[in-house]
Parts: sequence; structure tokens; C-alpha cells
Amino acid sequence: MEFISDYAWIGWIAVIAILLVIEMVSGELTFLMLALGGVAGVVSSLVGAPVWLQVILVALLAAVLLLFIRPPLLKRIRRPKDPQKFNVDALLGEAGTVQQPVTPTTGVVKLSNGQTWTARTEGVRQIPAGAVIRVLRVAGATLYVTDQPTPTAEPEN
Repeated sequence: MEFISDYAWIGWIAVIAILLVIEMVSGELTFLMLALGGVAGVVSSLVGAPVWLQVILVALLAAVLLLFIRPPLLKRIRRPKDPQKFNVDALLGEAGTVQQPVTPTTGVVKLSNGQTWTARTEGVRQIPAGAVIRVLRVAGATLYVTDQPTPTAEPEN
């Protein structure tokens, strides 16, 4: 029995390794918390605690981690995508003013964020200088714009 007490830390490391492999497959953080509980087993084994105390310490730490650490971690991992738009996505729907008349082949606009872009219209229309525009899409370094207001949803009755 003394052999088991002396080398229990090896068993705990094996248990931790197995739990970490299972966690990599599942991704639910449950087995990670159990593996971190196993660290208490390794430490207590190296300090010389009896096996029964090691098991109790592992169970207590794993339970605390599962109850108090796992839920906020899962909430943080699963929170909705950041509503802040970046790069090209941030330009869609952006307002601006026409600097040089915009046609299907030429034009320059200045957006409300201060950026100046080459612009084109989607159809055969021409948008005169000074007109307020809205970005429809981005193709490379060219914006496709319209002078039509943003469509709004009709209120439901």
C-alpha cells in the first residue's frame, strides 16, 4: 500500500492527461475543470498526503471549479458575436457626400468617417457633387453608392 501512496502522483498525471485529451474533443470545459482538480492530487501526493485525502482534495477542487469557474467561462466563450463592425463591413450603409460627380465609371466620395474613396453607381444614374450618398457595397478600393435613403421597415399594426 505504501507503493501506491509513494507513486500516486504518476497516476494523477495520467488521469490529468486523459482528461485533457477528452476535453480537446468535447470543448465543454468540464473535463478541463476535472483535470485542474487533478493538479490538487499531484501536489498533495508530492507533499505526502494519504491517498484518501488526495481524492477528497481533487473532488473538492473539481467541484469548486465546475460550480464557480466553468459557468462564467462558458458564458464568455459563447457570447454573441461582437456587434462592432470592422474594415469593409463597417463601410456598408455608411453615409457620405459626393466630391466629384459619381457615374457608373467615375466619381469620388467623402464618407462621414472622413475617408475619401473612389465611387461608382450601380445603375446608369449620375449623382451630382454635394449629394448625400449611402454605401451599398465595396469592390476592392471602389465603393458602390446610391443617393436613395436607407430603406426603413414599415411599422407593424
